[in-house]
Amino acid sequence: MPESPSPTPKASNPRLRAVLGHEFFAPYLWKRRIALWSGAVLVALAAILFARASDWAFGLFQKIVAHGIWIPLIMTPTVFGLLCWVTQGRLRAARGSGIPQAIASIHIEDESFRARMLALPIAASKMVLTILALVVGASIGREGPTVHVGAGLFYSLGRRFGFTDAKAISRFILAGGAAGIAAAFNTPLAGVVFAIEELAGTFEHRFSGLLLTAVIVGGVVSLGINGNYAYFGTVETSLPLGHAWLAVLECGVVGGLLGGLFARLILLSRRGPLAAVGRLRERYPVSFAVGCGFALAVLGVISHNAVYGTGYAQAREFVQQDPVTAGHAFGLYKLLANVVSYWAGIPGGIFSPALAVGAGIGHNIAYFLPHAPEAAVVLLGMSAYLSGVTGAPLTSAVIAMELTNNQDMVIPIMAACLLARAAASIFSPTPVYKDFAERMMQDFERQHAWHAEAEKQQNDVDDVEEIGATDAYGEPVEPTETPAKDSDR
Repeated sequence: MPESPSPTPKASNPRLRAVLGHEFFAPYLWKRRIALWSGAVLVALAAILFARASDWAFGLFQKIVAHGIWIPLIMTPTVFGLLCWVTQGRLRAARGSGIPQAIASIHIEDESFRARMLALPIAASKMVLTILALVVGASIGREGPTVHVGAGLFYSLGRRFGFTDAKAISRFILAGGAAGIAAAFNTPLAGVVFAIEELAGTFEHRFSGLLLTAVIVGGVVSLGINGNYAYFGTVETSLPLGHAWLAVLECGVVGGLLGGLFARLILLSRRGPLAAVGRLRERYPVSFAVGCGFALAVLGVISHNAVYGTGYAQAREFVQQDPVTAGHAFGLYKLLANVVSYWAGIPGGIFSPALAVGAGIGHNIAYFLPHAPEAAVVLLGMSAYLSGVTGAPLTSAVIAMELTNNQDMVIPIMAACLLARAAASIFSPTPVYKDFAERMMQDFERQHAWHAEAEKQQNDVDDVEEIGATDAYGEPVEPTETPAKDSDR
């Protein structure tokens, strides 16, 4: 008779036994914590590497353009077409911002869909292809792709640690996306708010510790490597009460309308002139991407190379009130450059370019408000336009404040962002990331329904074959024996 296993030794002290039995010491929870902390470190390192590689890539482009302003007219369309062709097949999920892919993966609890959207090859190709796009001056950002990479790393790591439950993986994806946006901008609070407002669309108590831990660990790693810095540097400005508050109204309405218009343009609605553009892109994707690259290069020539890249340098000039080299038409040119870059279907985000457009708009509005501090108006324009584009006023306000290390503008910025969201809904009632994610989910549901119907029809055919064939009158027909082929013998 086999020996019964010896009982697990218990602490003799009841109080100690109660402490050791607390859920804090549960092995399952410690496994999750280790997976979470490891993922946060990896996401922070990946974000830092991605940022430095992106800066190097755009620096290389600037050196190339210095040899001739005409070079992008050949180079940019060629590489745009190449990037579109490469992402036609298995790498299709690497296209665009990456935030809609993360949102859709949180809400669709299907393993095959998540693997297609968040697999490590997709995350790696997202980084490489975005860097290649910046080498040829694409008007894109790296923040959306960093969210995609963060979600992919957390998804893969969670599964490696044995977390296969669909709900648990959803939380890992959410935490990865939050860590990604926090590491990309060095804005931990914005990472948490972004995850709640954009990625999840809701807040549950179970998410809170997961999000905070991921963002804090990633923030510590980023802080240790990059140091404590504000993305645009510290901006010392405020908006006094009185006539200057007209800036809140003007920036909110103008920034919101233009942000909503941009969202409507890149969404390519199913009716009207934009639908024709969408059909053209669907029918001739590579040629269309080449045309978008050429249009971007033409805008580059007109704007004296101001519209290329993320727009970080120009936005910093505006908020810091440095000598402006971008020109008064920068906001409009940059908006158009963002549209054609996104239309091309190449990997790349819209966060940084949107901040640059908003800063340019704020600079223009400040011209008509001489009694308001220019830096304050630029900051309002930047946050309002971002709110109009993303449909996320709270995230936009928090990001704008963290990027400039400015707390004096809290109330004006939040007011402008709320106004902008309302104004943007005229053109884009559904936030742009949510709209793209819903389209992905609808495509998945249609494919799932099609496969289910095909499987049902196949099962019906199999049932008929099993019962036996019938003649024209419904009488059963005896199967005839077919001679064996040489290959069967």
